[in-house]
Amino acid sequence: MTPSLRPIASVILTVALSASCASTDAEPATGVEQSPLPTMNPVAVTAGDTTIRSDSARKDSIANDTAKPPAITVPSVSGRSKKDSLALVSAIRAGMKDTLWPVKGPTPVPGSILPAKRIVAYYGNPLSKRMGILGELPPDQMLTRLDREVAAWNRADPATPVVPALHLIVVVAQGAPGRDGKYRLRMPDTLVEKVYSWAARRNALLFLDIQVGHSNVQSEIPRLEQFLKRPNVHLGLDPEFSMKGGEKPGAKIGTLTASDVNWAVRYLSDLAKTNNLPPKVLVVHRFTRKMVAGASDIRLDPHVQIVIDMDGWGAPWLKYDSYRDYVAREPVQFTGFKIFYGNDSKKGDPILTPPEVLRLTPKPVYIQYQ
Repeated sequence: MTPSLRPIASVILTVALSASCASTDAEPATGVEQSPLPTMNPVAVTAGDTTIRSDSARKDSIANDTAKPPAITVPSVSGRSKKDSLALVSAIRAGMKDTLWPVKGPTPVPGSILPAKRIVAYYGNPLSKRMGILGELPPDQMLTRLDREVAAWNRADPATPVVPALHLIVVVAQGAPGRDGKYRLRMPDTLVEKVYSWAARRNALLFLDIQVGHSNVQSEIPRLEQFLKRPNVHLGLDPEFSMKGGEKPGAKIGTLTASDVNWAVRYLSDLAKTNNLPPKVLVVHRFTRKMVAGASDIRLDPHVQIVIDMDGWGAPWLKYDSYRDYVAREPVQFTGFKIFYGNDSKKGDPILTPPEVLRLTPKPVYIQYQ
């Protein structure tokens, strides 16, 4: 039976992007809100070689912090504030200064998507209009709009061809414990197959995204193996709704550890090698430091390409600051950037365009629209 979704009107998160252009290890607080946590009616649902990154380059980078940074002209963009422009410069400078970019990791093996190509994905769940563009429009309209975004990114960066993708939330965090007390709802296989068929119409990738609630990656990922064995199906992890302290999802921002991510990497690597698959892409969402605890301990593997996706919403300067603090300054492997059609423009700011996002250093190779 296909579940139906209904929003929890009382659950609203306050997110912490970055409140200023100044660097700090403390979690900055802002008044920006996350979307209310969606809920659904219950539905019955019946590890390879790794490379550990050396931190020696980071020490060299810290030693060079006292050197005069390269001069960067503040880009003037029509419709953007000076604060937006200054935040962009700060983010660019952070990426240029850090000697860990590009990350010294495994050489891409045959079949790798990144970094030669860029992924542009539509995110959400067809059962809800509040979880992203994937569920807001009928399939034909949604795919046509995705076509336009793909074309825009190809125009902005012809040297990096775009691969379209659909990013489906297949395990959805819940405001109620459910029958097993795990505060999460698993989508039926029939829904995954439906969205997979939509992706096939555009020769697109499919990402399966997990919000574990009170469960864990070790319990949720293996259930998706039948789909992950397909060469064009990849994985996403959302730490925001991983509630290790037992809180209700939505009460606070959750966390995943490097151990959690490393377990997922080993699982995907073993799956790829055993089934002779091209490398898998693993997207990990992030908009605060604590969402990915111990990021420097994440291990790289030639059969898994890891993307840290800047997942916060708000004014351009907030997004630039978040990208600088939680992506550019804490390198893992590849970077992503999320754009919210509604929330990013709530205060009258036009959403960021491909040329504006491409000014960042490093340039994101995974773009997600919600």
